[in-house]
Amino acid sequence: MHNYNRLPVRFERGSGIWLWDQAGQRYLDTVAGIAVCGLGHAHASISKAIAQQAKSLIHTSNLYQVPLQEQLASKLSELSGLESVFFCNSGSEAVEAAIKLCRLYAHYKGRDKPVIAVMQNAFHGRTLGAWSATNPHDVYFAPLLEGFVQVPFADIDKLKKLIASTPELVAVLLEPVQGEGGIHVAPDDYLRALRALCDEHDLLMVLDEVQSGVGRTGAWYCYQHSGVVPDLLTTAKALGNGVPIGACLARAHIANYLKPGMHGSTFGGNPLACRAALTVIEVIERKQLCAHAAKVGDYLLRALREQLDTSMVKEVRGRGLMIGIELHRAHPELVNIALKNRLLINLTAGCVIRLLPPLILSQAQAEEIVIRLTDVLNKTKYYENV
Repeated sequence: MHNYNRLPVRFERGSGIWLWDQAGQRYLDTVAGIAVCGLGHAHASISKAIAQQAKSLIHTSNLYQVPLQEQLASKLSELSGLESVFFCNSGSEAVEAAIKLCRLYAHYKGRDKPVIAVMQNAFHGRTLGAWSATNPHDVYFAPLLEGFVQVPFADIDKLKKLIASTPELVAVLLEPVQGEGGIHVAPDDYLRALRALCDEHDLLMVLDEVQSGVGRTGAWYCYQHSGVVPDLLTTAKALGNGVPIGACLARAHIANYLKPGMHGSTFGGNPLACRAALTVIEVIERKQLCAHAAKVGDYLLRALREQLDTSMVKEVRGRGLMIGIELHRAHPELVNIALKNRLLINLTAGCVIRLLPPLILSQAQAEEIVIRLTDVLNKTKYYENV
């Protein structure tokens, strides 16, 4: 089906931050499979773990106990501060689980028509429920799931007004860093104020860290920079470094409303996916990649702000290795020009270059990104003026 606008390149192999096409040409990858390959391509420890697990057991189903799933759930609880975990296969599915938990919570609280506050310019996935939370006014897939109301991102006053006028409000759902929306970072003070509001009004604080989680911002999860703990958390993408796995984490008293048969997943948390995720976590911890992502990300932010052409660049923003470069206007050929320069970048929100390089990015490789991106912007400017 014609639902992807694919670039004219086919990759054959990868190693670290590099990809090689079928002609043997090497590309510097700043997209990392859209924040999936946090340890880079063909990481030796991940490849070994997958191969070993495939030789012993790939799948049994959730009809039975899955020891690797239990180990991964315990580790994620330790890292997040949330006691209960549901495993699925993607970020969209994790968001679906969170929406169902919010509605289940509302049911037992006597709120018959629950409303979830969502943010403008958010992105939560492409299943019908997740898409309804992303774009409640979409007409192409109508009728959408009801019960979502948008408020401006990181605007605590507008949220207070919504709370005051919406007695059926049950939860607030947001990304601490809006990825598809253009790399907008929610201030730590906002997350702390949101946590206080949710506590005051018996609302669930739901954080979508599908893109910002697993070390990308310099902490295991971005909310940890602010010192708060949400009620529900969604995670996926980098958790399996390319092996599909997602999870919805919850405080125990919320998860306890969920009974057998209410929700499930055929493939969710199978031995292969959990073995990959456990290995990802082990490598990040052993190599101290959260701290590394913070350090290299800080350098990259400074260097981009100092060296990129301000006649083209409006703002550089981000956290850790989740960086957005907002241009003054859209440049449709930019991604293709970068591709010809053997640099893989991504445009989102119309005119924002989104950089999501692997957490293993070195200082020298970060410098190479700046050099190549500067050249790409110069060529784009030249071609458009010819």
